[in-house]
Amino acid sequence: MNTTIHKGSILILLVCLLGFNTLNAQEALKQDTLIYSTDTTFYSPVIFQNEKVHSPHKASMYSAILPGLGQAYNKKYWKIPIIYALTGSIVYGINFNSRYYNLFRSAYRDFIVQDPGNTSYERFIPTGLTKDDVLYGEYRSWFENSLNNRKQLYKRNRDLTYMLLAGVYLLQIVDAAVDAHFYDFDISDDLSMSVQPNLMDPAPGEYTGGLGMQLTLKF
Repeated sequence: MNTTIHKGSILILLVCLLGFNTLNAQEALKQDTLIYSTDTTFYSPVIFQNEKVHSPHKASMYSAILPGLGQAYNKKYWKIPIIYALTGSIVYGINFNSRYYNLFRSAYRDFIVQDPGNTSYERFIPTGLTKDDVLYGEYRSWFENSLNNRKQLYKRNRDLTYMLLAGVYLLQIVDAAVDAHFYDFDISDDLSMSVQPNLMDPAPGEYTGGLGMQLTLKF
């Protein structure tokens, strides 16, 4: 009889302890991870992740909207002046080549048409030559080719600078995306190597394994 009572007391104590621990665990779960659904009688525990993830997509979109904005998002502020210095130089090159291309295009057209009211080519007649020399003399063919060559030169330079501008624009988007990918990458100066014994698994058909060495590199 005493043995039965003693065993019953132990059983009741274990049940109480188990219930107490279960209630504590449920309460902690409700406080940390509880999300209620529309049915108030049911809940789904979900682990919240408060850590912000650095998004390469956001960095790319920011740089596409405004050059340098993706670099600011990645906190690589030192790259922004470089991007705008390159962009400014290229824009200056576009304006320079476009202006001279338009001048030589007009001059070449006016020289071919020979309209008395449009003589923009006169400004490009070299010193020592006259208008009659380039219109009717032996220098006519040379002057015409010179105007055409200069026109083509500035047109080609203008097109190249447009391509450079597009290249810088795309490059800064790629740069922002790559930096965002490596934003959370753990770079540590700790480079170490350790060698320790390792128990090898037995080969197929054998009952005993072997003793080997394990080399571990940490970087």
